Amino acid sequence: MQTNNNKWFSHLIILILIISGGIYTGCENEEEIDSSIILKAFGPSPALRGGELRFIGSNLDKVTAVVFQGLTPGETVEVSEIEVVNEKEIRVTIPQNAGTGKVTLKTPQGDIQTLTPLTFSEPISISSVTPTTLRAGQILTVKGDYLNLIKKVIFVDNVEVEAEDFVSQSREQLQVKVPAEAQTGKIILSNGEEIPIEIYSNEIINIILPTFTNFTPVTVKPGKNIDITGTNLDLVAGVKFGGNKIVNELILNADSTQITVTVPLEAQDDTIKLITKSGLEVKGNKKLITVMPSNLTVSPTTVKNGNTLTIKGKDLDLVESIKFGDIVGQINSKSETEISVTVPETAISTVATLVTFSTKTIDTPEFSYVKPKIIALSPSTLMAGSELTVTGTDLDLIRKVIFPSATKVVSVEPSSSTSFVVNVPTDATSGIVKFVTVNGTEISSPSELTVTEADIPVITSIPASVKPGQLLIIQGTKLNLVESVIFQDNVKATLFGLRSATLLEVFVPENAAKGAVTLKLITFAGKEVSVPITISGTDPITDPSYVFFDFDGKNSWWGSYGKVENDPSLSLSGNYFRINQDLPSGWVDFFWRNSQNDMKVSGVTVNEWAVKMDVNVLGGTTMAFKFRLKGTDGDFWAIIPGMENRGGWYTVTIPLTDFKDDNGYGTNTLPNVQNITQDFGLATAGDAGFVNMCIDNVRFEKIK
Repeated sequence: MQTNNNKWFSHLIILILIISGGIYTGCENEEEIDSSIILKAFGPSPALRGGELRFIGSNLDKVTAVVFQGLTPGETVEVSEIEVVNEKEIRVTIPQNAGTGKVTLKTPQGDIQTLTPLTFSEPISISSVTPTTLRAGQILTVKGDYLNLIKKVIFVDNVEVEAEDFVSQSREQLQVKVPAEAQTGKIILSNGEEIPIEIYSNEIINIILPTFTNFTPVTVKPGKNIDITGTNLDLVAGVKFGGNKIVNELILNADSTQITVTVPLEAQDDTIKLITKSGLEVKGNKKLITVMPSNLTVSPTTVKNGNTLTIKGKDLDLVESIKFGDIVGQINSKSETEISVTVPETAISTVATLVTFSTKTIDTPEFSYVKPKIIALSPSTLMAGSELTVTGTDLDLIRKVIFPSATKVVSVEPSSSTSFVVNVPTDATSGIVKFVTVNGTEISSPSELTVTEADIPVITSIPASVKPGQLLIIQGTKLNLVESVIFQDNVKATLFGLRSATLLEVFVPENAAKGAVTLKLITFAGKEVSVPITISGTDPITDPSYVFFDFDGKNSWWGSYGKVENDPSLSLSGNYFRINQDLPSGWVDFFWRNSQNDMKVSGVTVNEWAVKMDVNVLGGTTMAFKFRLKGTDGDFWAIIPGMENRGGWYTVTIPLTDFKDDNGYGTNTLPNVQNITQDFGLATAGDAGFVNMCIDNVRFEKIK
């Protein structure tokens, strides 16, 4: 129904249009012909339904009807009640069911259509919303005007109902089913345009929520069911337990007054909450208490580290882990009444803590740990540096032996539980021997061990590496007992420097074997002391014709990393290959050729020959490298372990028997080198890292 204000507004618009000449042009032919029916203008547009529409022109008193477009496509509304002001002006009342579009005048001379469409001013309004309290699934009725223009109804939290889901819709009434996700608050009506018109309701729509009355049982074992009672429980989407564990699988009774739900294993003791389909939480009024394991017993009551502890009781299937102090034990088997767990080797806690899936804990009864028992030390009197046999029980638990006065603790890992042999340190003295077990427990020998002073030298300091011809300085005690110094392969030292009880200086023979070797000190009494040492320096090149990378002509054809250098302070023999950079992981290649170019293979056999290369590692120990020999027999690689810094050049030997298929990790060995007709060269084994080293004289050489 049009209000008085709307009428005055319409009259004002018409007056403005007449004064300003703003009436829409009705047709193109403006030539006035006395006998012709001509439409020159119409208005107002936009107009209000129920208001007047004026037409200006000539001979309009002869118009018999005015036809409007309808509200639906193809529909028209014809008006024959025409107010004739004079032959130049007629007026009609716009029907309520008129739609936007061009207007047609029916005349004896034919139809006249407006050039421009008639549009409408349609003020959407809400007069009432009922009911104001309802639950999801019920019908909400909105009354007002121009509700036929509404494309969506929006509930709180942007829960939208599109027009195609409306229950009914007309100009004056709209009905919509309240969605399950709807929450209490005002609704919004939207016309759905890109820049929409949105009308808020004056009323707050109260969405009924489920009520949480009770649940049983209050104390429950996780994995079992509880029954929740209340009202409107069909509005519940899930149940939230302590620990934020939400269960969405619910069993609802017929009248929506009871939910049956399974308590999750991880549920913690806390108040239960109902999660509505609208995402709201409805809190219960008491806490759920989860059942814990009970009636616990352990066996054996004295357990050995590394052995099995059996725990019996009730509801043990609720246990997720078992801790011995801060150390987690390995569960071997578990049932509702029994758990088998391996006691960690380093455990010292006298109780095992059972941790349930809900994070609650309970301790077992106390137990103790097996301790080794030392029965005898044999011999009971011996010289420092000699072997001592320890007998007893559970000796496999011992990891350290502490001798009186000894500067170093001797580490052991006996394979037998009844006996093991240990070397008495050369600086040990008489007294009680102490033993430390794997879990840190300390026990003592039942009697004192008598230790006489050693008559062999004791080395306290020796360089890790030394070069041939260099003075090797050894420090220690009783070094004056040394008669001779023997290098690898029975090469005897002949030149010495200072010699005393605490110092021994010896020149490394030029023909001493290179690499990681064993140095022997032989006393005047024929006793022997051995110590590892690295003799740096390169092996002599027995036949230069077998060198296939010398970087003085026998160079690389390709390679992505490293370069040839000739720094006199680093050079071994002319040019050398230098790597001095961060290397990525994956494929990293250095120097390569193929087709046996400059590679002499005559006489080379796999079982008796090796690839040798001289290296000088200037930085830290390198990552592993790989050398490739590829040909008609296949693709073979040798893995070269990380190369250490020895303070100068030394030779790395790679037996040809080390070359395997499958990137060096296979089972098939290189059959011969004569068929190496494709790629050969050096790369990393795949690890990343910084490398600073020099390489020279890559060659075949006979080693047997």
